[in-house]
Amino acid sequence: MPVTRPHAKPAVVLAGALTLAAGCAGSQAATPSYPTWHNAQVNAVSRTTIAGGVAATTSLKPDGTLETVALDLESGKRLWAAPATMAGRLPGMGVPAPAVVETGKDRTVAVTVDPPTRRRWNAALVGRDARTGAARWTRPVHSTFGPQKCGTLVCVAENTALSSARVVVLDPATGKVLWRLPGIAEVEWSNASRVVFLRLARNPLLEAYDLRTGKVVWQQPIEQALGPGVTMSGGWSFGATAENLVGYVAPYTDPRTKKVSSFGLFSVKLSDGSVNWIRPSVVRVYPSGNPGVAPVVRPVDQQGQYGGFARLDPESGRVLGQIPATDVPGAGWWLAFPARMDRIGFLRHDKRGTAFDLATGRPAEVEEERGWSFCVTDPKPLALKGQSPGFYSVASLCQFDLATGKRTSGAGAPPGWFTGSQNGWRIWRDEKGGLHAVQDATATAPGMYG
Repeated sequence: MPVTRPHAKPAVVLAGALTLAAGCAGSQAATPSYPTWHNAQVNAVSRTTIAGGVAATTSLKPDGTLETVALDLESGKRLWAAPATMAGRLPGMGVPAPAVVETGKDRTVAVTVDPPTRRRWNAALVGRDARTGAARWTRPVHSTFGPQKCGTLVCVAENTALSSARVVVLDPATGKVLWRLPGIAEVEWSNASRVVFLRLARNPLLEAYDLRTGKVVWQQPIEQALGPGVTMSGGWSFGATAENLVGYVAPYTDPRTKKVSSFGLFSVKLSDGSVNWIRPSVVRVYPSGNPGVAPVVRPVDQQGQYGGFARLDPESGRVLGQIPATDVPGAGWWLAFPARMDRIGFLRHDKRGTAFDLATGRPAEVEEERGWSFCVTDPKPLALKGQSPGFYSVASLCQFDLATGKRTSGAGAPPGWFTGSQNGWRIWRDEKGGLHAVQDATATAPGMYG
């Protein structure tokens, strides 16, 4: 069974207290010396963003409404909460997280999408002091995909449901518009001086802009990499290596023509947008690492038949390890990977599974083999009040014993290829929506969700 789309569990209403226990939510390599916390007072349904010692997420309340929740990164204690909403967000994009940005003046701003304060608005973009929640500025919104951090600024696709759709680049401290560009776009990478957008047009392309001036630095049409017939309707994901941006575009079948769009994985240089390598006609599998860290793919031929599995080197696109299609077991399995992702497991719930060494392609012994897979394989959409159906929370991973197909106990933190790391902190959501964190790393690296 091909696993080609991420998903999440049903929303669960939580009641509970904040628990602080050294080592209680650490990784397998963690010791009690690692700072760690667990906050069960939230029902996080979005990714969690971090900046300036503050972690922020979008949480689902028992009445079906959303709220922004800010937590102290060191302790996990709640700093503040404010009502949140979505206005124009597409279900396939998931629930957006707030944007948290350090302004460079010993202050950090959280930019959120709030319910409207006036009838003629659909929502309000609000800039808040990230530690106190005090509102600094407000911007009316007709429709938006939500705010995103772009360097030290905030980028917002707004009027997304109108012909006047545009992206505005804002000063997070004041809400002032610094520059704008027409159309709809999403931030895929940024640093202090440059941002790379995915322009969601009929002919999608990547564009890099100078953050200070708003001038185009380079452009790269997606069709130049993957061929004609590219559409973003099937979904996409991006991740960066040190010098390159690795992108994945999922296949989409046009309901009228029954034709499948061009799809696959590719890499471009962040410096000038030139294409490094391409892997057309492969689907990204889930769970797996970020495309810029540990892409795992499966080829699909012109008849729609799936091949084996391969892990790629994000720098070169070369195959690091693979198993052939003839070794893939029949239906009824889910993918499971260990912490180092050196093996691929085929998990059968409550039954004995199989595993293969990715480097050699040879079968691996499943006794004592542990793998991380989705906790829930049949998630239900979130019961959101006043929103379109079809939104899911971000997924949670659980560890399984491949020999028995049962969950293991006391597994600790999911692996870094799933959680990613922001300034050494790894934050993840459990099945019930609670947030866990451990500071057991030193660098910043993307996870499965970016």
